Amino acid sequence: MKIFEKILNHKFWWAGIIALFAIILFASSLLHSRIDLTKEKRYSLSPSTKKLLSKLNEDVEIDVYLTGNLSSGFRKLKIATDELLENYREYSNGNLHFNFIKPDAGLNDSTKSLLYDSLVRIGIKPFNNKEYTNDEKSERWIFPSAIVKYKDKMLAVDLMSGKSGMDEESTLNYSEALLEFKFDDAINKLTKTEFPVVAYAAGNGEPEIDFTNRKLDPKVYDLLTLMQKNYRFGVIDLKNGILNADTIKALMIVKPSTAFTEQEKIKIDQYIMQGGNVIWCIDKLYAEFDSLLRAKSDFVAFDKNLNLEDQLFKYGVRINSDLLQDINSAKQPIIVGNAGGKPQIERLPFPYYPLLSSPSNHPIAKNLDHVLSIFPSSIDTVKAAGITKTILLASDTNSRTISTPAIVSLQSVKTEEDIKTFTKGNITVAVLLEGKFTSLYANRFSKILQDSIQQLTGVAFLTTAIKVSKQIVLSDADIVTNVVTQTEGALPMGTQQFENYQFANREFFLNCMDYLVGDAGILETRNKDFALRLLDKNKINEEKTLWQLINIIAPILLVLFVGLIIQWRRKKKYAA
Repeated sequence: MKIFEKILNHKFWWAGIIALFAIILFASSLLHSRIDLTKEKRYSLSPSTKKLLSKLNEDVEIDVYLTGNLSSGFRKLKIATDELLENYREYSNGNLHFNFIKPDAGLNDSTKSLLYDSLVRIGIKPFNNKEYTNDEKSERWIFPSAIVKYKDKMLAVDLMSGKSGMDEESTLNYSEALLEFKFDDAINKLTKTEFPVVAYAAGNGEPEIDFTNRKLDPKVYDLLTLMQKNYRFGVIDLKNGILNADTIKALMIVKPSTAFTEQEKIKIDQYIMQGGNVIWCIDKLYAEFDSLLRAKSDFVAFDKNLNLEDQLFKYGVRINSDLLQDINSAKQPIIVGNAGGKPQIERLPFPYYPLLSSPSNHPIAKNLDHVLSIFPSSIDTVKAAGITKTILLASDTNSRTISTPAIVSLQSVKTEEDIKTFTKGNITVAVLLEGKFTSLYANRFSKILQDSIQQLTGVAFLTTAIKVSKQIVLSDADIVTNVVTQTEGALPMGTQQFENYQFANREFFLNCMDYLVGDAGILETRNKDFALRLLDKNKINEEKTLWQLINIIAPILLVLFVGLIIQWRRKKKYAA
C-alpha cells in the first residue's frame, strides 16, 4: 500500500500508472486464461475437444462463410463461432487456422448463381436472412456454413440446427449449442487414420448391396454413401460368413423380408456375446406406400414372420405387430375429390408417417430436428437383467396404434371423431440397449452341440457376454433408407418426393453409428444446452432511447466525476 501511496503522491504519478498499466497488458499477452462463470459452461471446451485438438500435428484450415450484413441473431451466431474457434486455436498447438470469408463478394448475379449451385453440391446451403426494422423488411442471402480442410480433404459444416417450426431465436440458440460438436465431428473425420469395420448383413431379403456384381438397391444409396465415407464398410452373408467381434465392430441388419434361420440367429447371438454391437432396422409388418398406389384404396398390412421375436425379447425389447399413427406427421399427396373428370390432389398430413423426436437427453438424439418414419410399429421394453434401456425416438403426444390385421387406407382419418381416438403419446420407435447380454441359447445346448456351434461361429460358445456391448433397435427400417423417384432418383435420407425439406434421419443414423463404434466423447458434446434468456421486445422498443443515453452519457459522467474527485483531493492536500 505504501508503494501505491508514494506513486500517487509523486508529481509524475500519472507516468507510474501508465507504466503499471503497460506492464499488466504485456503480462496478460503472455499469461492469459479464461474463467467461465456461465451456468452451462458456454465458453468451456470439453475434455474430448481438448484431446482432439492437442493431437493435431498438421494444419487444419477452416473457412467460415457466415459473414457480411447479418441480422442481430446471426451476428450473435457469428460471434459465438469466432469465440469458439479462437478457443480451438489455443489448444491446437498452432495447427488450427480460421478465416471469415464472404464467398460471393464482388460477383455479378450470373456468377453468383453458379457459385451457389457449386456450394450446394458440397453441402453448403444458402439461407434467406430476413430482418424487420421499423416495419421495413430486408432480405439477403447468407451462408451459415463452414469448410474444414485438412491435407487434400475437406468437409462442409452446416452451422444451423434446430427443429422444423421453431422460431429463429430458438433455432440460433440450438445452433450455438451444437457448434462444438459439429466442428469436433468434422475435424475428427478428416484427421483420423483408423476406420472401424462395419458389416451389412445379407441373405434375408435385405436391400441388395453387391460389390462383386456391382448391384445396389437404390433404397440404400444414401446409406451406402455415408458408410463408405466414414467407415470400412462391407457386406456379410449370414449363411456363410463368420461374425468376429474383434474385427467387425458393428453389424447392420436393415429391412430384412424373409425369416432368419436358427443358424443365422446363433451367429448374431454369439457375436453379441463376444462384445459385438448391432443396429436392428426392422419392419415387422409388410406395409409400403406402393401397395396403396397399386390397390388404389387400401390394403392389409401383414406380419413378415422374421423369426426374431424371441431373440429381441431376450435382449430387452419387443416389436409389436401394429402400426403407429400420429397427428404430427409428414405430408403425402392424397386425392381429395374430383373436378371435371380429373382427380384433385392435395398434400395432407398422412398419419402413417409420424414425425419422431427424442423424449430423453441422450446425445444420439438430443437437439435433433424431427426424424421422418414411414409405417413404424411400436416397441415395448421388457425385463432383461443388467441391461440399460434408453428411448431414443418416440411419437408426439397425439398418437394411436392399429393392431394387425391392420387395414391401411389413404383416408384413415376422416372425421373429428377419428381424431379424438389419438389419445396415446410418446410411443417408442427406437431404443438403445447397453450392457452384458445373456444368450438366447443359454442352457439349451449339450456339450456336443456347443462344440459344433464353435465350428459355426469360430469361437467357443458363450452363455453370457464377456464384454459390454450396445444394440439399437428401430421398428421402422425406412428411417435409414431413402425414397427413390423416377425423375430425381435416390433422394437424401429423410427427404420425401415433392417436399423441399430434409428431416434429421441422416444425422440420427450417423449419431447411432458413432455411438456404437466411434468416439463417444465427441458425441457427448451434443449434450451442451444453452438457456435462452430472452429480452422483452416491447420494453426494448419503449425504452430504447433511454438506455442509449445511459450507455453513452453515463461513462462520460463517471470519468468526469472521478477526475473532479482527484482534482479536489489534490487542491485540498496542497492548499494545506
